[in-house]
Amino acid sequence: MPLEIVRNDITKIHVDAIVNPTNSNMFGTAGVDGAIHKIAGTRLSEETSRLGELRSGQVKITRSYNMPSKYIIHTVGPVWSGGDDGEEDILIGCYKNSLALAVERRFESIAFPLISSGTFGYPKDRALGTAISTIGEFLLNHELTVYLVVYDQKAYRLSEKLFSSIEEYIDDNYVVEHNLNRMHRRTESLEEAIYFEDVSLQKSSESTLIPKTKKRKLEDFVKNIDETFSKMLLRLIDEKDLKDPDVYKKANVTKQTFSKIRNSTNYNPTKQTVLAFAIALELNLDETKDILQKAGFALSRSSKFDIIISFFIEEENYNIFEINEALFAFEQNLLGV
Repeated sequence: MPLEIVRNDITKIHVDAIVNPTNSNMFGTAGVDGAIHKIAGTRLSEETSRLGELRSGQVKITRSYNMPSKYIIHTVGPVWSGGDDGEEDILIGCYKNSLALAVERRFESIAFPLISSGTFGYPKDRALGTAISTIGEFLLNHELTVYLVVYDQKAYRLSEKLFSSIEEYIDDNYVVEHNLNRMHRRTESLEEAIYFEDVSLQKSSESTLIPKTKKRKLEDFVKNIDETFSKMLLRLIDEKDLKDPDVYKKANVTKQTFSKIRNSTNYNPTKQTVLAFAIALELNLDETKDILQKAGFALSRSSKFDIIISFFIEEENYNIFEINEALFAFEQNLLGV
């Protein structure tokens, strides 16, 4: 734990194992496979030649030789032929089998490229969705740090439907900071009718960002007013009858980070960490604002990051891996990690 999407060259990642999308003979002639063989050297080719044929979805492991990683897990992804020949099942197998082998070897970290999305022709948005969902599901039950390594932005494509929905939501709710300041500086010289019309429009815009949610009880709010972030988080976990591992794994946060929070009443989290736990606990927007306030943060309509989080909360989509997938596409910081 956790899953982190990074823009980098997988041949330069320092992890226990990198995953090499190869062909059945593991020749290393093109793409990521070719780059890995070139850096690792001839000894890698000599080792792979002794391993025999590798079938689609299967995995085999070798040393990394001149690579910064310790090992290389080789797998054969599906060649895209329209989606009706079991391509998705094969791709899922590539990820699951690689992850299972990493856990079997007691590795602490593993890095994947976006398998089959290059010369094998798998649509990048579908390849990405399968990678995120398969890795995310696996991490809910295992302790492992996983990197999904994207070489450049062109290699990373969010589903068009989701991207368009988020983009429209941002357009409806995003307010540039200087425009907010200008509205606050309006003077009494403005005609009253225009003034109230602007206020009405502003409130209308705000209401699209903040959906109607279950009202908080005043006594509950006052009773917990002196809570720190750490105390509030632990209280919410108890109230929802959840177990610690279930929460920090859903939050895409390491066990070590959660231990620090549990053992320090005055722990100072980052905003991404606070929001990660809000997502893991499936808090509504009011509750999310409360837990943010405990850590000294707030949601802002002049922050695309905050608006994207609000979009997912409004949609009641609390899958943190899908949220991070969207945040990365919009070049924002990720939750948890």
